[in-house]
Amino acid sequence: MTDTVVDAEAGGRYAVDPAVVRRLVRRVVAGPRAATTTTYAPFTGAPLAELPVSTPDDVVVAVDAARAAQRAWGRRSVAERARPLLDLHDLVLDAQEELLDLIQLENGKARLYALEEVFDVAVVARHYGRRAASYLRPRRRMGALPLLSQPVELHHPKGVVGVIAPWNYPLTLAVSDALPALVAGNGVVLKPDTQTALTALRVLELLTEAGVPEGLVQVVVGDGPTVGSALVDATDYVSFTGSTRTGRQVAERAGRRLVGASMELGGKNALYVADDADLDRAAEGAVRACFASTGQLCIGIERVLLHRDVADAFLDRFLARVRALRLGAQLDFSADVGSLTSRRQLDVVTRHVEDAVAHGARVLAGGRPRPDVGPLFYEPTVLDGVPPAAACYSQETFGPVACVYRVSGDDEAVARANEGDYGLNASIWTRDVARGRRIAARIVAGTVNVNEAYGAAWGSVAAPMGGMRASGLGRRHGAEGILRYTESQNVTAQHLLGFGVPPGMSTEQFAHVMTTSLRLMKRLGVR
Repeated sequence: MTDTVVDAEAGGRYAVDPAVVRRLVRRVVAGPRAATTTTYAPFTGAPLAELPVSTPDDVVVAVDAARAAQRAWGRRSVAERARPLLDLHDLVLDAQEELLDLIQLENGKARLYALEEVFDVAVVARHYGRRAASYLRPRRRMGALPLLSQPVELHHPKGVVGVIAPWNYPLTLAVSDALPALVAGNGVVLKPDTQTALTALRVLELLTEAGVPEGLVQVVVGDGPTVGSALVDATDYVSFTGSTRTGRQVAERAGRRLVGASMELGGKNALYVADDADLDRAAEGAVRACFASTGQLCIGIERVLLHRDVADAFLDRFLARVRALRLGAQLDFSADVGSLTSRRQLDVVTRHVEDAVAHGARVLAGGRPRPDVGPLFYEPTVLDGVPPAAACYSQETFGPVACVYRVSGDDEAVARANEGDYGLNASIWTRDVARGRRIAARIVAGTVNVNEAYGAAWGSVAAPMGGMRASGLGRRHGAEGILRYTESQNVTAQHLLGFGVPPGMSTEQFAHVMTTSLRLMKRLGVR
């Protein structure tokens, strides 16, 4: 191992040590003559790493290897499978400096939001390390005939789970979905986004160090249409995080094989500031909600709904904070907002802002690229008066752009929040928490935070997290987050009497006895 992943001599702290790259890429499942691809550092545009590219045949090799290791792993007790997760908790915290460097070098986000990823993985590892046994334990259920029928619900591993992870949260989304799959007894084949593969490969090293058997977790690298499709075709369950368009394709492909899939997809998330909100607290929270990870956050906020009675007072506070945000490409905590990750994302953000202005929107803050800071930087931007005809009114921008709208009250806020096809996350700010919960219950979103941006719901990992409508299928976290990786089995033992007509009793008598028994069970409250 190494104490640092940064090559201070090559690129002035903006390059990964070549020895580290060589060590990490050896874990990619790819043939000896594999093609290679080069990734580039968002902060500088300079080459970052050369990675081998897996083929569909390599995917089959990876799945077969994970399946071979899974057979013995699945026979271990849940307590044995949980132990590496608790060790990983400490290893991730111990290795946080090099993980933060890798996340920033590959993704470009500010270090504070890279730190969120480290903490997230530690929390998820601790949660499933402690709670997996209770989630997976055999459970007795009420039988068809009380006392005579005794069902037990069991949970068996699916086999090999394919995890397809995006580039925007390269640590969290590469490993946090894999951990419950592993402790449930599965093997895992991970396809991280190529741009952020080094982060995923470093975590694989930590998993091995924590005690996960060699071969149980495999990594393949390549594009979605080729390598991702091959992974969906070869695994027993798919966990996907990415765009809604690609998610539909994944779900359709998995469905043809009758293979299960869960997915967190896009969002056009809304934040509502009610007329009784603590405006300073709401403004501070809205800045984090809109510009965390440079806006490249699925559960981040792109629409800010303001009660008209407090809109101006809120905007005074909000805009002052937005304009004070520090852009920077440093591998430290000195910057508030980092870089976008790719030229494609910069182009989308630029196009959405220019299109909104062309349709009559006003720029209240930001509104331009910042090549003086780095090639993919864009100012934190606030737009007012964006009309429905503008692309960023309904389409996900996935960048540092927030659109503000004034509403007459709670009813209009709910209606505006529920516009469109998405339903991932929402945020409500009010001094009256009971009021906030009432509003939240009317919003079509898988998570709603009251007096917080996104962290409260996301970080509460004992509760489910996911999207409604076009924002996803299934849930991560909590019981649902681990049971999705299992096959439920009902094993029922029948005692004394069976379900046929007892000897010596006519069919008519049997029908009468059973009818009377069913009525009695209802009166007795039998479930």
